[in-house]
Amino acid sequence: MPLHKFPPKLWATLKLQKGIYARLPKHYLKSLEPKEPTPVHWKPLGVKYRANPKTGLKERVQDVPIPIYFPHEAQEGLWGGEGWISGFRYANNDKLSNRLKKTWKPQLFKRELYSEILDHKFTITVTMRTLDLIDAAYGFDFYILKTSKEDLNSKLGMDLKRAMLLRLANRDTELYPSDPLKRDKIYSKYKQFEIPKEEAEWVGLILEEAVEKQRQLEDKEPEPLFKSCVEKLVEELHLQKLSEPHVIEKEKTESES
Repeated sequence: MPLHKFPPKLWATLKLQKGIYARLPKHYLKSLEPKEPTPVHWKPLGVKYRANPKTGLKERVQDVPIPIYFPHEAQEGLWGGEGWISGFRYANNDKLSNRLKKTWKPQLFKRELYSEILDHKFTITVTMRTLDLIDAAYGFDFYILKTSKEDLNSKLGMDLKRAMLLRLANRDTELYPSDPLKRDKIYSKYKQFEIPKEEAEWVGLILEEAVEKQRQLEDKEPEPLFKSCVEKLVEELHLQKLSEPHVIEKEKTESES
């Protein structure tokens, strides 16, 4: 299926329908479906038409989102959906003067955040909106687990989510292994977010990481057939030995003597 026969906008979707991409888990492919993030720098009106307050005539509403640029640093922190906005400003605040290009950037802070599930403190670059969202979610772990990939918009945030979900999936061995009471308390608090380990391992992986993981799974050397045959033969011989009455009687006599 040559991609040059299709519009470039469809290339990313068509690529997932062949080769190793098509063999990726269905739940991971579903997570790649594009979704609109929660508006942060603009407020949609939510209607297609509205009445003009002056003329009373029906006018079409254009809900055009503000283009936002997310630098590489946003993937290494938690910016709460905020990014860089490019625009223009008037020199000396005079609308008759020339327009000057300007970029508005969010104010960043270094904060230490504690995860109950991972039992670790992280020093992360955040914005004031991120801190407000953490407070609204009643904790750092709740914020990471509740927020969607589109709203987190952070590789660090998705890596933390995957680590938390894996810790919940392996709670018996990884979630406070030396403190059963604390383990039960933390698990009961966050068990609503638990998913199978097979799904948690794929959460937050970018496409290149997922392809490499799938390739490693497929390249694993199969177990030699003779091993399973030997184990099956030993088990059959053991069952046959136990089913023979004279063998059981002989073993019983030897044990009594």
